[in-house]
This record gives sequence, structure tokens and C-alpha cells, in this order.
Amino acid sequence: MQRIAIAPHQIQNQQISLTSEQQHYLYRVLRLQKGDKFIAMDGMGQWWLSQLSNSSAQILQQLVVDNELSIAVTLIVALPKGNGFDEIVRCCTELGVSCIIPVISDRTLLKPSCQKLQRWQRIAQEAAEQSERTKIPQILEPVAFNQIISSFVNTEKYICVARGDSPHLLDYLENQPGKNVVVATGAEGGWTKQEVEIALQNGFQPVSLGNRILRAVTAPIMVMSLISAVFK
Repeated sequence: MQRIAIAPHQIQNQQISLTSEQQHYLYRVLRLQKGDKFIAMDGMGQWWLSQLSNSSAQILQQLVVDNELSIAVTLIVALPKGNGFDEIVRCCTELGVSCIIPVISDRTLLKPSCQKLQRWQRIAQEAAEQSERTKIPQILEPVAFNQIISSFVNTEKYICVARGDSPHLLDYLENQPGKNVVVATGAEGGWTKQEVEIALQNGFQPVSLGNRILRAVTAPIMVMSLISAVFK
């Protein structure tokens, strides 16, 4: 059954007021008709079986669905060049990420605009609908790596490094005690020595993703693949 994300304020008295964009998507793109059923989701964990009625929809019943990982995952991702971040957002949303923080690192070449952030948030919404998630991950505004790295407390924190003898991320995940984890992946060329040192000073553990050198787009997807395999 087709799913669309709605804002909580669209619901009043068991009726969903559909925006013009949502009406276009349901009627023109999905080819649904008045009386057809679909699933409305608020992106924060709630689903409703709903029935189309012109420019609105009637809520028929609330659905109980739990497709989320048993752990909340925040990815700190140094922005890759080109449109690579689009693929990161799409794939990591499908794999269960809770929050993605795009950061400007010393080796970041991309200078994102406000339109980029809106695009990433839209991609996350579409990917959450497609993968039948109950929650839409947060995509935050790009921020400097040095400004965000000290923001995390009471959580397990890891920074992925490409070379050296750091333990594999999987070794830590299999003994993960908490309900929250933060993982940082670098841009093309990885993190600088200074960035790694700053992360270590703020309680991050250096980890490896294996013996092969991964692309900046591949690394966060690899992280989420490992986490989703361990925590389902």
C-alpha cells in the first residue's frame, strides 16, 4: 500500500488536510482515486490507514508498526564532492539512520546551498516512505567539523580512519552497551591528522572499516550496513 509523509498539524478530527503537492502525488503520480486507501505517516513513529476524499483523507485506523533499529544512530559525514551526499542520505535512510549531520572538514570541496539541504530532506522523506520506516531521519544543516565534534555526551562515539591498526567497528558494535551511537566518516582523502586528534580529545574511538580504502560515499553506507546487521 502506498505511503506518504504528512505533518502532524494536517490532522484534525480524524481528517487529514492534504497539500496541493500531496494531492498531485496521490492522484496524478500514484493514480489513486477517491475512496482508495493509503498509509499516512508523520515521520515520528505513527502510521494511519487512510481513505482518499477529494482534497482530504479520512483516518480509518491507527496502525502499529515497528520497523526501526533498536539503536539510534547519528552519522557525522564530511560532505563528498558532487552529488554523492544524495546517495548517502537515500541509502542510510533505508538502512535505519536516525540523524545525519553533514560537516565541512578540512578536505571538503563542496559548498552546499540552502536548496541542497531542502533536497536532502526531501530525499530522506522519500526513502523513508519507500523503505516503510516509521520515522524520517533528521538531516541537519551543514556545520564545521570543529564546531560539532564536542556536542555529543553520554553516547558511544567512533571516528572511521582509513589506515592504521585501529579495531574494526564491528568489534565495538558487538559489545555496544547503549541505545545511542555516533559515527563519523571523512571526505575524499579522509580526515586530517588534526581532525582525528580533535575527535580523540572529545572521546571518539578510532575505528576501521576493513583493509580496503572506501570512497567517501561508500563509507557511511558501510557503517549503516554493519549497524543494521547487528541491531536488525
